[in-house]
Amino acid sequence: MSFRMYASAISPPVRISLLVVTLVSLGICSELKVRVRLSDGLIGEEILDANSENDDITVEFKQGDGTHITVVFDFKRDVRIVRALILGEPERGQNQYQVLCFVSRLDHHEIIPTESMARLRQLFCDGILQKNPHLVRTAEEKRGVEHLHMDMVVNVSHAGHLNTLIHNVCKEAHEGFYTRTADTKHWLDKGIEAIEFEPLPQTVDVSGLQRCPSTLDLWQPCFCSYHLRLEWLPCLLKYCRSRRGVAGRTKPYTCGIRSCSKGYRFDYYVPHKQLCPWDEET
Repeated sequence: MSFRMYASAISPPVRISLLVVTLVSLGICSELKVRVRLSDGLIGEEILDANSENDDITVEFKQGDGTHITVVFDFKRDVRIVRALILGEPERGQNQYQVLCFVSRLDHHEIIPTESMARLRQLFCDGILQKNPHLVRTAEEKRGVEHLHMDMVVNVSHAGHLNTLIHNVCKEAHEGFYTRTADTKHWLDKGIEAIEFEPLPQTVDVSGLQRCPSTLDLWQPCFCSYHLRLEWLPCLLKYCRSRRGVAGRTKPYTCGIRSCSKGYRFDYYVPHKQLCPWDEET
């Protein structure tokens, strides 16, 4: 099917130029799978799922070291949840795995709306777009790293008031569930109880604590950093103009998407360095 024919096949028209995504389902068309090249050079797969009823989008993928990343974009509550399940090394005194959760205010320009994502998924359900399971996607735009200083801890037992997904996504993050003061103020204005958030030591300069790579004692408190990058996201809708209506007036319509990659860096306090084994000097 040509792009022109494709653009007229749906309402409003959505055209994905040269986009090839693999549909993943078990008899039910429910999610999209995209092959991407991860930051470590390995090929990975992102699974994208849109829930129109809850107005949220979930992105999941596994890194080369086995770390499982889940990112939830909740448009209804202005919440973004980043969860990392990191495998440990028991022979080095670490737990079998560790779960980190970072909750922050959602930037609605970070990813396309839920309705658009659901429509994109449906295009593959209907077989409108060609599917190539071997193609590795590269984002059209590489965005910078968003640096977030997480200076508050979330009370897991009360976090459901903020987002009903948190109990399922972050219920195991007992020692690593963080947010930011600026974001808590926004949510408190929307009626979230203050008991859900507790302050952490503010910064390296204020507290006198060192960053974890500079801390020699594994049982000393320090400031940890965690980095990740989403290699492919449908971040923007593209609009075109066509001659329609009275007197040849042009009317904009959705004619495609723009894909982006985006990095995140989370800085946060840990009670001892043993909880931050990945943050090392390079």
